[in-house]
Amino acid sequence: MSDEPVDLQEPLEELARDPRDFLHDLKFPAAGQIRVYDDTLRDGEQMPGVAFSPRVKYDLARALSEIGVHIMDVGFPAVSDTERETLRLVLEGKRRGELREDLEILCMMRSTKSDIDATFRVMDELGFPRDSVTYFIFTSASDLHVKYKLGRNLLAREGVPASEWLELPVQFYRDANLRMMCEAISYARDNGATSIEFGGEDGSRADIDYICRLHVEGMQAGGTRPSTPDTVGCYSPYAVREYIPRIKAATPQAPLVVHFHNDLGIGAWNTVVALGSGADVFTTSVNGIGERTGNAPMHQVLLQLRYLFGIEIPGFHYEKLRDLAHRLERVSGIMVAPTEPGIGLNVFSHESGIHTAGMLIHPAIYQFIPPEDLGERVHYVYGKHSGAVVIEHALRTAGIPHDAELVTRVMNEVKQLREERAESSDFSAFHSQYYEHLNRLGVTDEEVVEIAAALMESPTT
Repeated sequence: MSDEPVDLQEPLEELARDPRDFLHDLKFPAAGQIRVYDDTLRDGEQMPGVAFSPRVKYDLARALSEIGVHIMDVGFPAVSDTERETLRLVLEGKRRGELREDLEILCMMRSTKSDIDATFRVMDELGFPRDSVTYFIFTSASDLHVKYKLGRNLLAREGVPASEWLELPVQFYRDANLRMMCEAISYARDNGATSIEFGGEDGSRADIDYICRLHVEGMQAGGTRPSTPDTVGCYSPYAVREYIPRIKAATPQAPLVVHFHNDLGIGAWNTVVALGSGADVFTTSVNGIGERTGNAPMHQVLLQLRYLFGIEIPGFHYEKLRDLAHRLERVSGIMVAPTEPGIGLNVFSHESGIHTAGMLIHPAIYQFIPPEDLGERVHYVYGKHSGAVVIEHALRTAGIPHDAELVTRVMNEVKQLREERAESSDFSAFHSQYYEHLNRLGVTDEEVVEIAAALMESPTT
């Protein structure tokens, strides 16, 4: 058999149904209008145990700029000096031309003047106009959050005694929350911000009419782009299809951002459905890192759009997705599963005899994503499932003279070697090391107690 795939005598689309050939009611924006919004440096870093230095964040920012994201959340300047340093590095890198000129830089903040002022101070100290970044001013949307997470703060703002926290109705907290967000948006606008994203946490569990009210009044206060999140990852694609059109209809003049988590493993699919239901901007993280089960993974959303709906984002370098995934593995300590779509080690690897024989006839027999689209090639793995065809291919590629007898003997030896290794394999040490590694990424309970004990023994100055 030749090492080259056979020439198909019929068009491939006649031999195998195109995966994009199905009926649906989704209506996507033009590919050039969809915006890829990366949240790795902020929400991604919130994955338990993960922490990036400002220099690492800047290196990731350069990679994200190179691959083609449109919007990048660089963090929470009000939180710490390192967050402010990240913003400095990114802004100065953009000024030097190391980041794309059209890359939108976004900073996160609560609906408070102090958070907004923290970002203003960084901009002023660096000598950048305050409108050089987008201000994402957020609050909460679900009644659970608004009353029980924000409730006491809202009481204080309204001058109501804390003793009334549990007694006041939800409507009081809804109104107070809305006033707080709109005052923050107006304050940012009045003091130099021109691009203001805004929205409420826990949108997937919020009253839809209240979300619409948040968005309408947020726009009236000076906001420019509403955002709705599935903070706990509980959206169903059916709920997305029902609610996103209603949310978009409240502020049709503005682009709508969706930010979905992945607790049920459908964050990417929900994101795609949202884009087909009225959303224009989608947030993701590299490798899907983030709180709990993470965010909608960037690669999954992009691959689903491309290979199921024929939507390719102009200027996005799909062939760099795997390199970006490996870069994040190295700096986060969080490994990608070998079976992870698009970026996993085994995506373009084949071992079983049935599959390898088919692949050697023509790659489309067992694979519909061309590996070159992602900067890769097909790999063959040899083991207990290998067949004669792939063994012959390996020998021929290596220039080893062979006949059917040698191929059979080599195949039997390969199978026996893999079986022997399986008999003696014990992955318990690797298993322990892996979970020990994950547990060591964060500071442990014991270390927290040790720090407290040490501080209690040392006098304060």
